[in-house]
Amino acid sequence: MPLQSRRRLWWATVLICAGAGLLGQSAQAADDPPREWIDPATGHRIVRLSDEPGSQSLYFHQYPFSADGRKMVFTTPAGIATVDLQTREIQPVVSGPVRILLTGRKTGDVYYIEAGVVKAANLDTHAVREVAALPEQFRFPMPARQLGRWRRGDDPAENRREPPNVPEAVMRNFGWGNIAVNADETLLVGIGNDPDGEAQPRTPPEGESAGGRLGPRWASGQPLLMYTIDTTTGDVAVIHRSHDWLNHLQCSPTDPGQVMFCHEGPWHYNDRTWLIRTDGTELTQVHPRTFNMEIAGHEFFGPFGEMVWYDLQTPRSLVFWLAGYDIKTGARRWYHVDREDWSVHYNVSPDGKLFCGDGGGPSSVANLSANFEKFDPPRNGQWMYLFRPEDGQHSGLQPAEGQLIETGELHAERLADLSKHDYNLEPNGIFTPDGKWVVFRSNMHGPSQVYAVEVARAE
Repeated sequence: MPLQSRRRLWWATVLICAGAGLLGQSAQAADDPPREWIDPATGHRIVRLSDEPGSQSLYFHQYPFSADGRKMVFTTPAGIATVDLQTREIQPVVSGPVRILLTGRKTGDVYYIEAGVVKAANLDTHAVREVAALPEQFRFPMPARQLGRWRRGDDPAENRREPPNVPEAVMRNFGWGNIAVNADETLLVGIGNDPDGEAQPRTPPEGESAGGRLGPRWASGQPLLMYTIDTTTGDVAVIHRSHDWLNHLQCSPTDPGQVMFCHEGPWHYNDRTWLIRTDGTELTQVHPRTFNMEIAGHEFFGPFGEMVWYDLQTPRSLVFWLAGYDIKTGARRWYHVDREDWSVHYNVSPDGKLFCGDGGGPSSVANLSANFEKFDPPRNGQWMYLFRPEDGQHSGLQPAEGQLIETGELHAERLADLSKHDYNLEPNGIFTPDGKWVVFRSNMHGPSQVYAVEVARAE
């Protein structure tokens, strides 16, 4: 997710938590979007799952489903709600200023942060339990100039409306970095500020300045750490320290000891995707770069926890792949993606046989040449996609040592027309547990809502 989009989402969440009413004001000016329709451009059925304008589904790798797969959590201007995927009944679960994390793979409870404490709520009874207080010493300080600039609304880089003052209780939901929950819910895993470390500033590649939004943060070399919290005892353990910008934290859906994270920053600066065990061992680089300007990212686990999948471009804006890495064997398979079908985020079906993607906006890499000039006419595709993988031939001679990369291609089917969607809000598709629908968020009718598009064509 580009930094600008993350910041907008971050502050939008603050506004939701604070009950600012800005989303409600914009909602009053918009007509209700349709509840259900057949997309005339694709022939697939789309349903609106949410009621309130400003509702959003979760980021693409944040698991949102109940243990039985029947319910899904999403955010509303009032807090956290569930939708029954069979009856489409919506129920509020958590109200007030909270930051949603995900649902647990074992219990199906929704985890969230409230005033610096991780809590979990049962999706049926709505009973809440306290999981753990986050370590105050690992919290990231918020620069006064950043908060003040946002409150005044005078940032020339972004045309922000001036929001109300945000209560301190709401602000304490933030500054904690990424927080994830392992597969059996025995550990929280977090990324935080290292209070004992010192910054190690670094220099951008020759011929570049650390400009843009990601560059300065990458160049700062701020000390960070990764830690675990035992959800039974509350014991805290630091498992990794780094001056790389740690981000995109996620836990394996099946292996309680497996964690994945990234080195954030301009993607062509970084060896981005990494694995580590929850005891700090087996630090593993998933993808070594071989091209100048090669980029890889938006990584996610396969449904059985054995694969890591990620967007790969060799180099940026020229050749597109969905790349896979087998954690146990190190084997690799890259599926070629046509430029027009490239997506900001990909995801995989529960049986591992299909993929989905959320397309890309007019400023995306798919619409840029090798020298980052926009195509005319545009070559990006603004669709929700279904991808069917086709493996390539496996008849070549293997080297005596190491493994060659297996290849294939993704065949795209358009699911939903997003030509009216503003990609400053990324759709972030995810398959439902039965594999029959792809859930996404969209502002194609105005304020954001949660939608699902059926994988099978409408009869």
